[in-house]
Amino acid sequence: MRTLIYVPIIHTGPDLGSMAKDVNEIGIADLGEAFWKMHQKTIDGYWEKISSYLDAADVLGMKIYQDGLVANREMGQKIAEEGAKSGSRNFEIVLKLLKRGAILVRTEDLMLVKKEHDMLLALIQAESTIEKFIAVMKYKLIKNILLIKRDKFIAQRIKETLNPNERGIIFIGAYHKIKRKLPGDIQVKEIKDAEKVREYHKLLPNYLKNKKRFEQLTRYLVSEINDSEGLTFFES
Repeated sequence: MRTLIYVPIIHTGPDLGSMAKDVNEIGIADLGEAFWKMHQKTIDGYWEKISSYLDAADVLGMKIYQDGLVANREMGQKIAEEGAKSGSRNFEIVLKLLKRGAILVRTEDLMLVKKEHDMLLALIQAESTIEKFIAVMKYKLIKNILLIKRDKFIAQRIKETLNPNERGIIFIGAYHKIKRKLPGDIQVKEIKDAEKVREYHKLLPNYLKNKKRFEQLTRYLVSEINDSEGLTFFES
């Protein structure tokens, strides 16, 4: 039996590269500076709990799959180091795991990742109303198709590279849905519920309309990961 630890990603500013400044400015403009700072604090708390949980895990020989990672070996290591250096909590954790004997595996197709990145960049950087409208329409038309293609590719990579009785860990955006695409002999262990992470994202723009539920999700994201949740397996 193969085992895969599943970590839903909540992106921090450094993960977004050249888009970080624009995303931060939009977040403050739409939600207000005080709430945006509180959101950033929630994200930090979330990654603290992920980091603490994995610090106690035996990761020697564990294979790492990373959302957006289009290289492995030396190049993959360099990407992880650069990401950690820029302040990415995700890559800081990945780098710690590598130093403890985990193995980084190329996870994604370069062209699919680049296409989505370019579309997001066009959407965020659009200045005029018409440019924004066109960028939004293009993204809406293609985003689900791209996500499905990426999920299929990622699942295939895991199937091909995670050998019998091996353990892996995947750091992946909450909107990805690869679990049902994995072979039946891979047990998936979610250490945070991806559905709840998705719900948090969806409620974020209109949190005041769903304040009670949003606060519940915020508390969940920054809560300790316990065995009753972290050791629950999802049958693929």
